[in-house]
Amino acid sequence: MNTHLFGFSRIQAAVPAAVVFALAATVGRAGGTPSPVLPQPLFSDAQLISSSTTPPTEAQCESVGRRCFNPQSVQSAYNLAPLYAAGLNGAGQTIAIIDSYGSDTIAHDLHVYNQAWALPPMCGEAGVTCAPGMPTFSQLELQGSPATKAPPPTSHGTGQEDKAAWALEVSLDVETAHAIAPMANILLVTTPTAETLGVQGFPQMIAAEDYVVQNHLATVISQSLGAAEESFNGVQSLLNLRYAFVDAAQNGVTVLAASGDNGTANGTKSPVSKGGSLIPFPTVGWPASDPLVTGVGGTYLCTDPSAAATAPRTIAAGPPATCVAFPLQAEIGWTFSGGGFSHVFAKPTYQNTLPAGSTAIATMRGVPDVAFQASAGTGALVYITLPPDGSGGLLCGGAPCSTGWYDIGGTSLSTPQWAGLVAIGAQLNGGGLGLINPALYKIGADASRYASDFFDITVGNNQADPTVPGYPATTGWDPITGLGTPNAANLIPDLVSAVHGH
Repeated sequence: MNTHLFGFSRIQAAVPAAVVFALAATVGRAGGTPSPVLPQPLFSDAQLISSSTTPPTEAQCESVGRRCFNPQSVQSAYNLAPLYAAGLNGAGQTIAIIDSYGSDTIAHDLHVYNQAWALPPMCGEAGVTCAPGMPTFSQLELQGSPATKAPPPTSHGTGQEDKAAWALEVSLDVETAHAIAPMANILLVTTPTAETLGVQGFPQMIAAEDYVVQNHLATVISQSLGAAEESFNGVQSLLNLRYAFVDAAQNGVTVLAASGDNGTANGTKSPVSKGGSLIPFPTVGWPASDPLVTGVGGTYLCTDPSAAATAPRTIAAGPPATCVAFPLQAEIGWTFSGGGFSHVFAKPTYQNTLPAGSTAIATMRGVPDVAFQASAGTGALVYITLPPDGSGGLLCGGAPCSTGWYDIGGTSLSTPQWAGLVAIGAQLNGGGLGLINPALYKIGADASRYASDFFDITVGNNQADPTVPGYPATTGWDPITGLGTPNAANLIPDLVSAVHGH
């Protein structure tokens, strides 16, 4: 078994010609055949766009075949402005983000990010004087906090221990969650372990999550990590880790998990050179497959990347190629969005009734439940700095490239943004929503509510490897984007209502 972050397969320098991939196992997020097992934390793709503290322009992003979203254009795409206008912004709620290692510079990076996009400052970010009513950013290190620097060149590890690479995941999670729920508190929960074949890694992360639940430290947990169900040493070893999710459901805490960044193609161990192999049939990742967890898939987001927060959702011309190929689609199911049907968990009762036209769910749990932007071709801008000894973990064309603005994708991007939405719902509810899946599918079963609350994604396929069948996006629920993406201003109040059975 290996735990790794869902979404990080390659890091690129923003040079229009002859982009060099930093990691040998990286193949084809922009085309070609992907590697199903990867040597380090996964966000699907990360490309350095600018080394300045000033965010890059859209022209800079388009020069390398991408469109890059900022907080305001994401808010436009998913209709968040009416919630903010009503004072719904996550205030009083706490999002717990689970990551390996953490980041030595996240307090500084968050400050650069917030200043760049005029987001509310957080008590705990660098250079900020705390004041009453300010949201807090804090870190919980239950088992120690090693420096986030790259492994030495003599290291013979799997690559999962690349602390500098995990630090980029931290920036992604913290910054984008804050962008969606700008007044929610954020608790970054870190463990000093990553993937070590189940001996360390998952057990420590799950124990940390349970500590958060038992001590009532958060109302929503975001985890951009997972492993194929088949990569565990038997079903029981997976089931032994569920206790944190059982406790979360009993304590009104919502748990989210990324559905994965390899479509239906997963591996038994990462990387292949260390003994792993491609699982030759469609598989899904856990924890996203757990019925007590909300699995989050991904899309290509083809809306206006320069839109103001209050602007209506508008399809925009431009890269990447997938958006160009489907000029009438605001969103398209992401090729690498993890999805399918569990081989461990039976279909939960909340999936018994689906929207009309949905892909059928037979006897086993369908994954994911919902989706959000995920393709790095239509990714989000995040900022990170690391000291020189840390920058060696992130290479662009063979040279260190840690400091600056990256365009990042993956279901690692989808998940913390959905966590921000849940925090807003918890604010409206006056407390945690708990397991939201029954409420989501209750909305999906009502045609008028579903049409109002979700953007239904009907184009795309998640066959990421030509040897492993994928699934097409369909009307209603499908094994790429679940029920779809949120029309937030409509969905959040309706979700709170549905949680209470209405």
